[in-house]
Amino acid sequence: MNIRLYDTATREMRDLHPVNPGEVSIYLCGATVQSAPHVGHLRPAVAFDVLRRWLVRQGLKVTMIRNVTDIDDKILAKAAAAGVEWWAHAATFERVFTRAYDALGVLPPTYEPRATGHIPEMIALIQDLIDAGHAYATTEGNVWFDVRSWPAYGELTRQKLEDLGIEDDGVAPSEADAVAAQKRDPHDFALWKAPRPGEPETASWDTPWGRGRPGWHLECSAMAHRYLGADFDIHGGGLDLRFPHHENEQAQSRAAGDGFARSWMHVAWVTQRGTKMSKSLGNGLLVSELLERTPAAVVRYALVSVQYRSMLEWTPDTLDEAHAAWDRLSGFVTRATEVVGTVPADEVAKADVPEDFAAAMNDDLNAPAAFAVVHEHLRAGNSALASGDGDAARTELVAVRAMLDVLGLDPVDPQWAAPAGDRHAAALDALVTAELEARVAARGAKDWATADAIRDRLTAAGIEVQDSADGARWALAGS
Repeated sequence: MNIRLYDTATREMRDLHPVNPGEVSIYLCGATVQSAPHVGHLRPAVAFDVLRRWLVRQGLKVTMIRNVTDIDDKILAKAAAAGVEWWAHAATFERVFTRAYDALGVLPPTYEPRATGHIPEMIALIQDLIDAGHAYATTEGNVWFDVRSWPAYGELTRQKLEDLGIEDDGVAPSEADAVAAQKRDPHDFALWKAPRPGEPETASWDTPWGRGRPGWHLECSAMAHRYLGADFDIHGGGLDLRFPHHENEQAQSRAAGDGFARSWMHVAWVTQRGTKMSKSLGNGLLVSELLERTPAAVVRYALVSVQYRSMLEWTPDTLDEAHAAWDRLSGFVTRATEVVGTVPADEVAKADVPEDFAAAMNDDLNAPAAFAVVHEHLRAGNSALASGDGDAARTELVAVRAMLDVLGLDPVDPQWAAPAGDRHAAALDALVTAELEARVAARGAKDWATADAIRDRLTAAGIEVQDSADGARWALAGS
């Protein structure tokens, strides 16, 4: 095994050497469940799902932790605006996120801890930091991390303290000066926060330093330690979390004595016109809205096909291109299966993937290179079908499905089965596919009259046929 991943902390490619041989431990920052997810929220989850599938394919045991932040300033504010309890608001949108993960074929994490379920661990971590001289309490319910007590602060993002921005404490302008006055340094960040005026009593907990609620950064450090121990292999999340969230996590965990994450992986943004997809900018494409008009497999293909560290520019053509690619792949799998018979799932799961595909995956999950190998075998499979070589067609079918299984896109997976409402579309696809196969056979026999007649018949029925190096694909005219 020679899996190399880009470590954001060292800014270099590094071989994966697990803390415990044969096992890989991963902590992925999950959702802050304040509202429904847009497609940008799902990209890290999908990227780490591919990583997990590849590691398992290599025979490794993977422990995947993906947390839920179920209490923070925005959750409290949005719940109050909606006139519901904050915990009910969080639970509602946690379920919305779960449905989105499930729809896009993201495997459930090994554990999915909620922040509010780990208050004792957070209190213990704060006490360790105070005892070690890295944290201090001020007014009732407020505890701060002392950044100047930790000389390595800034090492994750390679920034000097004086060059770092000051984190927004999330308080009203009228409270900002009073909060700032409590800090020894403007860069100090909250470990524990006193209740603010108007916040519900249920959104705070008793501690030795007064009643309050956890700071965002503290939550992840406590949960990572609880489920993965003092040292674990990979910490990941969206690129926007590097500072302050991940910088602060690392500082407080290491100051408390943990080795914390050996490597960091950050997933680049989904952008529109070069701008990060964001609710605040009004450019978020809600996953629920996308899935109303686009098959979930197509959305996943669009997210997976770009290397996770590259920005994914979402344009009007993004889903069209993904849809065309998915149709080629699923069409081949359907046709090949009809010819050679069903290939058992366990055979696909155990099959060796092509060496070039493995090399691409081992090279920091190089998705474009991996998909190039998939499409190379797709073309070989189509050629085998056209020439009537059943053995070669079966070999390529297994190879294509094995590679797509790693990417979470095996068309035979029940995850991607067409819903009952799509039976008419499935029937149409089967009929048109049969016509296209007959056309391929006619062209192979140089029976141009029959091939042209088939195309004319499809055109008259409102079917547009497009020929390409990967074979013919079809669409309804005007769609």
